[in-house]
Amino acid sequence: MNYINYKKNELNRIKVSDINLPYPDLKNINKAQAIADWLIKWLDGNNFEDCLLPTKAEFAYALGVSLGTIQNVYKILEDKGYIFLKQRIGAIIKNSNETKKLRKQTSKADIALEIIKKYISSSDINVGDKFISSRKLAIKTGLSLNSVRLSINKLINDNVLEILGDCVVLKTKDFVVQDSIYSESLVNKITQDLKKYVAENFKVGEKLPSHTKLAEKFKVSVKTIHNSIKQLEKENMLLSRRGTYGTIVINTSMNSAFEPRREMSIFAPAQDTAFYHYEKTQNKIKRIISENYGIGSKLPSIKEFSTLLDLSPNTIRKALNNLASEGILRFARGRYGGTFVIDMPDVEEQTFRWLAVNPRYAQKAN
Repeated sequence: MNYINYKKNELNRIKVSDINLPYPDLKNINKAQAIADWLIKWLDGNNFEDCLLPTKAEFAYALGVSLGTIQNVYKILEDKGYIFLKQRIGAIIKNSNETKKLRKQTSKADIALEIIKKYISSSDINVGDKFISSRKLAIKTGLSLNSVRLSINKLINDNVLEILGDCVVLKTKDFVVQDSIYSESLVNKITQDLKKYVAENFKVGEKLPSHTKLAEKFKVSVKTIHNSIKQLEKENMLLSRRGTYGTIVINTSMNSAFEPRREMSIFAPAQDTAFYHYEKTQNKIKRIISENYGIGSKLPSIKEFSTLLDLSPNTIRKALNNLASEGILRFARGRYGGTFVIDMPDVEEQTFRWLAVNPRYAQKAN
């Protein structure tokens, strides 16, 4: 599947004044549907593919309706295949001949629709019966009133419900409830695509492209790629290492229960490596205390320690906090405050662990 990666600054936004059709009559009618039909008529007669429709606020002001109504209009247009709705970008007019697809995260509206379909399928309402009111349905399902109204409009467009006079009635119960939609977040979708990509294109021990390049390939954000890689780390498929090592493939099996080879497991997770770094800093400070200070002495400031050890102030701060937790240091505030020694550390004991080696590997080796 080929995917589109739209950038807002590369798209032209249409103005309401560019729509050269008389405004629709919105009296005593379903406003959202009337506006959607009006826009569909205009879109069918023009060629504005890959342009942005006016913002919801611009449409609402021009037509004298609420933002919620325009939101419903855009959902109708998307359901009918005229536009893409992309968060932080807007309503993108779709090319009718376009075979590519826009990656989208499962929306609240999609989930609300499935919740209502599930309610219909499990309720005792029969085909031809008057459908429950939007307000009562919102209370029963725990959804917002606007989400319910959007879903009802979608079900009317899909011929699950129909309008007869002043009532909405159930037309059919012949539909599928997608229970899996609750877990189909964008991250989960990308995780599956990335897993397949790794299995088909890489060998154990090979390094993946950078997060940025993967984001460009899969047409998503770097953060989404980061979260997907984290998920595949939990499944023992990838291993992220600090610095230039990057992300390494440790398993090309699609089976998440696969146990990676021992030689690929000797590097600790980043969190463990960071812990070792702080513990090593603590031991340096312990030695400085032991050789230069006594109980009751005031230690140099964090800034002075940072300069002395050539480490960041944050690393020094965390190491001092850990030593305070061990009962070696005490912090005092105010004019005569600072960091004071309240117990002499034992510098002979090797307290740190070489956590660059995975503990599981060490256990197996023994």
